[in-house]
Amino acid sequence: MTMMNDDDGFIREVNEELRSEQMQSIWNRFKPAIIGVALLIVFGVAGSSFYQWWESKQSSASGDRYLSAIKDAEENRKDEAAKVLEALTKDGFGAYPVLARMRLATLKAEKGEAASAVADFTAIGKDKSIPTAIRNAARLRAAWLLVDVGTYEQVAAEVEELAVPSSQMRHGAREALGLSAYKGDDYAKARDWFQLIADDAEAPGGAINRARTMLALITASGKLS
Repeated sequence: MTMMNDDDGFIREVNEELRSEQMQSIWNRFKPAIIGVALLIVFGVAGSSFYQWWESKQSSASGDRYLSAIKDAEENRKDEAAKVLEALTKDGFGAYPVLARMRLATLKAEKGEAASAVADFTAIGKDKSIPTAIRNAARLRAAWLLVDVGTYEQVAAEVEELAVPSSQMRHGAREALGLSAYKGDDYAKARDWFQLIADDAEAPGGAINRARTMLALITASGKLS
């Protein structure tokens, strides 16, 4: 019995030695690859962390410049604001270049340069590299400016696609279209757009009230009878 136990112990020792030699052989054979993969993991984590830090730093710097420009504009230092915003359109990080373009167009509108502002907003609206929500906001902004300085056809070219029931911007688009039609003495078309707003349960309260006011004006004008 003792001899059998000794034999079992000897066999275990031999097996452990063999496994040790196998592991050593595998390590010697694949050591360069294993070390290489380990280094890649280490450098990959370090590189990712560095990029995140760099990205955060660049975004923060662009944000500070943008906010500074907004403050200048609000305090009537529009020329200084325009210079900073113009620079941001070229070297800003993340969403700040397009935000700067939007704000520059707004500054032009505030200075009475409506045609130039419309052109800028329209260009943003057609730029497919820009997120859809921002493009649609630019188109809507162009349409509202065109209510005063353009024709119904020009307003429709900007936002008629946004006036459909599935669009989240349909209320503003319909209001711009209704006002433009009313301004052009097309009361039937104006009534149709304002009625869509008044009947839309999801329309903002202010938009519904304005639409009902316009519908009352159109009815009182007697030009649809």
